[in-house]
Amino acid sequence: MTGGICNNSGGSLVQRGPAYTQLSLFAQVDAQGCLHLVNHLGIRLGGEPLDILTRLDAGDYTDTDVDFPQEVQASDIEYKEHVRDIAASTPARFNADPRRHYEASGSAGKIGVFAIRLDTFAVAEQERVFYIGTRDPAELQNIRRHILANFKTLPIAGEYMHADAFRAAQVWGKDLYFFIRKFGTVNVPRAFAAKSWFDGLTERFGFGKTISDHLLQWASRFLPEQIPERLITYRDTYPHHLMIRAGDACIEEMRDYLTSIFPSAAGDFIECTEAEGKAAFLNRFTVGSAVVRYRAVHGRTVEDIVALDVALPRDTIEWFETLPDEISHKMALKIYVGHFLCQVMHQEYLVKKGVDCAALEHQICALLDARGAEYPAEHNVGHLYEAKPALHDFYRSLDPTNTFNPGIGKTSKCRHWH
Repeated sequence: MTGGICNNSGGSLVQRGPAYTQLSLFAQVDAQGCLHLVNHLGIRLGGEPLDILTRLDAGDYTDTDVDFPQEVQASDIEYKEHVRDIAASTPARFNADPRRHYEASGSAGKIGVFAIRLDTFAVAEQERVFYIGTRDPAELQNIRRHILANFKTLPIAGEYMHADAFRAAQVWGKDLYFFIRKFGTVNVPRAFAAKSWFDGLTERFGFGKTISDHLLQWASRFLPEQIPERLITYRDTYPHHLMIRAGDACIEEMRDYLTSIFPSAAGDFIECTEAEGKAAFLNRFTVGSAVVRYRAVHGRTVEDIVALDVALPRDTIEWFETLPDEISHKMALKIYVGHFLCQVMHQEYLVKKGVDCAALEHQICALLDARGAEYPAEHNVGHLYEAKPALHDFYRSLDPTNTFNPGIGKTSKCRHWH
C-alpha cells in the first residue's frame, strides 16, 4: 500500500480514485544535507526519531494519541466529482498530475516513507456485475458518458477488455485462474516465489528460465474450461467488453439504464450470476500474467513486450486505439484492457522477433502525444520515462540535495541537481 501511495497508483475503484494521503511519517534530507524524521502521521509518538519509530513499530500508542485533523485528507475525496467532468481536456488521473503530489503521495523514492494513514470505505451490502458486449466502441463511450454525467451513484468499478485479451487470459492465464479459484489471491505471491526459485535453478543449470512456463502451459491443457458459457458466447460475438460492478443504489439504476438501451444493433448485456461476475473479473485479472506467459512460450517469434498504461483526456470520444499498418504489422498480438470510466488504458504489445522495441515504443508514444494522452497513468516514471516539469519540480522540492533515488524520471544524477 505504501508503494501505491508513493507511485500515485490508480486501480479499478471508480469512487476512490488514485492512492493518496496527506498523513505520513517519512525521512527527508533538507537543503543543508541533514536527515530529518518528519511526523505528519497525525499520531503523537514523542519527539525523538528513535522513540517515534520504536513506538510505531510496537504499536505503543492509544486512541487518545491519534488525531483526526479536518484540514488534511487521507484519500482523494474530490475524485468522484473530478472523474465526472467529461468535458475536461485533461485525464482523470495520471502520475504527473500535480493535484495529487503531496509529501509521500507521488514521492517515488525521493523521501523514505515509514508509515501512512488512509481512509477506510464501507463495503456495499449488495453487488451485481453487468457484462456488456458490443461491436461498436462508440457504444461503450456513450455508456461511460451517460453514467458519469447522469447517475446519482457511481459504480464500484468499470473494466474494459477486448476479446483478444479475453482469449489470451482464457488460454495463457488458465492455470493462474484455476490457482486463484482453489487457493485464493493470498497465496499467489507464494506461488510466484516458488516459480521464481525454480526458474533460477533451471537457468543456473543452463536450461533457461522459461521451463516452468512451458510446463505450466502444458499442464493447463488438462484443466476443465474455467469460464462460464455465457461469457464465452460474448467473447465470440463481440470484440469489445465492459464489466460494470454496481453496488446498492447503483444496481437498480444500472439495470434500468442498460435495459433501456439494449439489445441494440451492435450489442447486448448480461446481468451476471454471482459465479459469472466473479469469473469475469478474475479473467480480467489474469490478463497481465497471460501476456508474460505468451512471451515466455513464444520466445522464437516474440522479441519482447512493450507495455504502456495510458490516461486519455476525460473528453476523449474516439477512445479505442487504431494503429497504422507500419506499426501494427510489427506486433504478434495486441492486448487492450483498462479502467474504462476514468479512461486509463493498459496497452500491451507482443512485438515480433527482430523488431526494435524501444524504437517501436517511441512511435506509439508519438501517437499518444498527438491524442493528448498522459503516460504512465498509474505507474511510476522510473528511469524509463522523462519526468514532466511539474513532477520534476515536486521531486526537487522533496529532495533538494538529490540524495534519494537520483536520476528518476531521467532527471539529474548529480548532487544538488547540478
